Amino acid sequence: MQNTIMVNKIYQNMIINHFKFLFTVLLASAIAYTGNAQIDSLTLEDCYQLARSNFPSIKKLELISKTSEFDIENASKRFLPQVFFSGQASYQSQTVSFSDAIGTLPGIALPSISKDQYKIQGDVSQLLYDGGNIRNQKELIKANSALQEQNLEASLYTIKQRINNIYFSVLLIDEQLKQNELNKENLQTQVNKTEAALKNGVAFRSSLDELKAETMNTEMVRTEYQSNRNGYLKMLSLFIGKELTANTKLAVPLVEPPQQDINRPELKAFDLQKSIYDVQETQLKSDYLPQVSAFFQGAYGRPTLNIIKNEFGPWYITGLRFNWSLGNLYSLSNKKSTLNLNRQSIEADRETFLLNINLDLIQQNEQVKKYTELIQQDEEVIALRASVTRSAEAQLSNGVITVHEYIQKLNAEQLARQTLILHQIQLIQVKYNQKYISGN
Repeated sequence: MQNTIMVNKIYQNMIINHFKFLFTVLLASAIAYTGNAQIDSLTLEDCYQLARSNFPSIKKLELISKTSEFDIENASKRFLPQVFFSGQASYQSQTVSFSDAIGTLPGIALPSISKDQYKIQGDVSQLLYDGGNIRNQKELIKANSALQEQNLEASLYTIKQRINNIYFSVLLIDEQLKQNELNKENLQTQVNKTEAALKNGVAFRSSLDELKAETMNTEMVRTEYQSNRNGYLKMLSLFIGKELTANTKLAVPLVEPPQQDINRPELKAFDLQKSIYDVQETQLKSDYLPQVSAFFQGAYGRPTLNIIKNEFGPWYITGLRFNWSLGNLYSLSNKKSTLNLNRQSIEADRETFLLNINLDLIQQNEQVKKYTELIQQDEEVIALRASVTRSAEAQLSNGVITVHEYIQKLNAEQLARQTLILHQIQLIQVKYNQKYISGN
């Protein structure tokens, strides 16, 4: 009886502590429950997909894509004609005096320029060549957008670990419920035998009461398991956005052979970050290349380009404009050095990430070996314990041992079976941890 209570307390405390931890993580995540459809059965892959589509951050993927499209479109519009309008009215204290400049000429009236002058002007500029600046800007926008999306993918990837913790906790409880039901059936069989023996006067009432008490204890354990299972299912419901009930069945996932390659989304994010630095280095070349554009200026006012005629009139100027600033050459070398240092920093982060991944995989590989060996040992122990229990049943029927002694041996077998169940689920979970850590 004491062993039974101790075993149940161990598993109850383990499940309750795990439940508290996951519930805290869930509250911190603030995930909204949006679904109403009930689901009768689920696989682990189903949970991954549903949780991903239900996670609030998934909406950012579309926002990032739309923002990138707008930014690229805006950058392309720099090749459209640029139109400017301006106007000016002014009064000058002096103007050009032709009489002072060339003197007076007999019979010729020299014009004068008004001190009040007016001008309305329109400028049209068409970029012809920018040294690849706009093209590099669009490439940089695409690279930044891809990096943002990949960082979001890496964030969404962590959902799998949370799903794993909840999913395998439910599987463990399911197996414990099955084993507890078998234990209850064994006890009920002994209750029936003892009731018959009591009627025949060959058993004590206390023996029957002890067996019934132990049967009720299995019912209490079932209630604890079922309550914890419902709690985990509610948490899983919030993640996947679908309603899960006590009748929802979770399929035991198939264990595939582990793959050695590491395909974590973070690795692609490191590569994308380096590609941004490559685009920025190309942009440095564009910064010191010349820019060529065509322009047209049309205006109306007084005076016109023909200042000799002091009259209102239109005029225009058209041609090519050439700009070339060499100031960026002064800092070009330092900027390239900075980009190279940034690449080295990203590479160091990547190597550190891979080191940590490999350390985690080594630990998980050892866990696989440990649980594989423990399961073999559990099966040997169960075979021995089952043999002892069968012998105890015969001894109880013949009155050689007491009911209390029989219950002790039965509980010892149940403890061995519960331990096997725990190790079997832990082995599957560890193998899925390997898949999660390696990104496969």
